[in-house]
Formats: sequence, structure tokens, C-alpha cells
Amino acid sequence: MEPVIIVLIILVVLVFIALIKTIQVIPQASAAIVERFGRYTRTLNAGLNIVVPFIDTIRNRIDLREQVVPFPPQPVITQDNLVVNIDTVIYYQVTDARAATYEVASYIQAIEQLTVTTLRNIIGGMDLERTLTSREEINAALRGVLDEATGKWGIRVNRVELKAIEPPTSIQDSMEKQMRADRDKRAAILQAEGVRQSEILRAEGEKQSQILRAEGEAKAAALRAEGEAQAVRTVFEAIHAGDPDQKLLSYQYLQMLPKIAEGDANKLWIVPSEIGDALKGLSGAMGNFGGMGGGSGGGNGGAGVPAQERREKPSID
Repeated sequence: MEPVIIVLIILVVLVFIALIKTIQVIPQASAAIVERFGRYTRTLNAGLNIVVPFIDTIRNRIDLREQVVPFPPQPVITQDNLVVNIDTVIYYQVTDARAATYEVASYIQAIEQLTVTTLRNIIGGMDLERTLTSREEINAALRGVLDEATGKWGIRVNRVELKAIEPPTSIQDSMEKQMRADRDKRAAILQAEGVRQSEILRAEGEKQSQILRAEGEAKAAALRAEGEAQAVRTVFEAIHAGDPDQKLLSYQYLQMLPKIAEGDANKLWIVPSEIGDALKGLSGAMGNFGGMGGGSGGGNGGAGVPAQERREKPSID
């Protein structure tokens, strides 16, 4: 009985193994390549799949999701014979599991080498300055070449990015000095522009201030002249209303003479010719005033007595 039990146990184990090999569960976004006697039979998609045990074998399981592969820095020579190190990142996706398995031995290595050679061809036709400022152009050219070459491998290159472009150390120092000089130049230009704008604003302010001051002075002079004209008009009207005679005018003229001579700038004073007429008029007025005083009484020391009587009166010792 013991050999029969052993045989049964072996059969059960073989059946269990056969069931395991018959049922194949493929995860989502994955695919499996099935070979029968070493020849491609079919591709298993996601889900539950049945294969013939011990006849069909799973050759390769491929992830169909988009993959990101960074490549190490690669030295590339530019058109002006400068060596730069370029880091690249490739975003690709397997679209045909059969082609990715049988058309190329290792599609990752193939993509890396194709990226390096394509970069050298593209960068070799550019100088350093254009290389540093043409990332989008390099990415587009590199993606076009890779997508065309990897299409037959069942791979689609979605994006190609340049992580870093590192020029030589000496070039980096020169670029830093140049950028520092450019920043200093821009700062000096901005400072000069600020000073210029400040001077313009200050000049505009002074101009506006002078204009307002001149307008104020002009208005003040106009008001002053108007006031003086009004005063002269008032005086003239008062004099005209009082009906002055020549004697009063002569007296007023003599009163104004000292005011004419006032001031430090009056080194030389010219006596006007009209002063004689004014004096004659004033002396006549004083004579008339003396005559009027004599008729009023005998006071004031005999001021009203005729001159002949004063001469003939004997003096008392």
C-alpha cells in the first residue's frame, strides 16, 4: 500500500503544479509573451489566462506603463570644440510587447546609446552659447530621432528632457564674470536713469515754482498798482472836491521835496526849476497871512502895526 500512496501523492503534486502553470494571472497594464517549444505563440493581456502546462512557457513579462529612465552625464563636444556634460531623461512607453521582446535585445541599452549618438550629432552643430539657450530645440530634435528609431521596437518615446548642461569650469568662471559685469552695467544704467529722472522732476518742480511765484508777483503788482491808482484817484477826487488854489499846491510841493531826496542811492539831487514858482507862491501866501494877522488886534508884539510907524516909535532904554 505504501508505494500506491506515494504514487498518489506524486500525482496530486503534479496536478497541483499543472494547475498553477495552466492558470496565469496578468496584472493591469502588463503583458506576457508566451512561447511554445521556443516559438512565439501569443501575448497574454491583463486578467486570467489559460496556457498549456509544460508546453507553453512565459518568456517575458513587460510593464506597459510609461517609464522614466535617467541616463548618466555624457561628454559632448560642441562646434567651438568645448566639452560639455549633458544629463538626459527619457520618458518612454512599450506599445508592442512582442516587438520589444524580439526586435531588440535590450531596448533600454539601445535607447541609451541612441540618445548619446543623437546628442553628439545635434550638439556638434551648435556652439556653446546656442547649446545653453536651445534646450527646447535639442529636446524636439532628440525626441524626433528617438521616436522614429524606436517605433519598430514597439516603443514610443513621449518626452526627452535635458536635466543639466555643464560647461567646463573655466567657461563657467568666464560666464559668471560676464553675468556679473552685465548685472553691474544694468545697475549703473538704472541708477543713471533714476538720477536723470530725479533731475528732470526737480527741474520741473523748480520751473513750476518759478511760474507760480511769477504769477503771484504779477498778481500782487497788479493789485498794488490798482490800489495805488485807486489811492491817486481818491486823492485827486478829494483835491478836486476841495477846489485848492495855487498856494496850497505850492505848499504841498515843498513838502514832497524831502521825500524825493530820501534814499542812499541819491548821491546827487537836482533842484527842479518849478521850485522857484513854488517859493514865490508860498511867500505870497505868507505875506497875505501876515496882513490878515495885523487887522485882528495889537497883540503879538505889534505885528499888526505898519512898518513906518514901528520905525518912528522911539525906543525906551
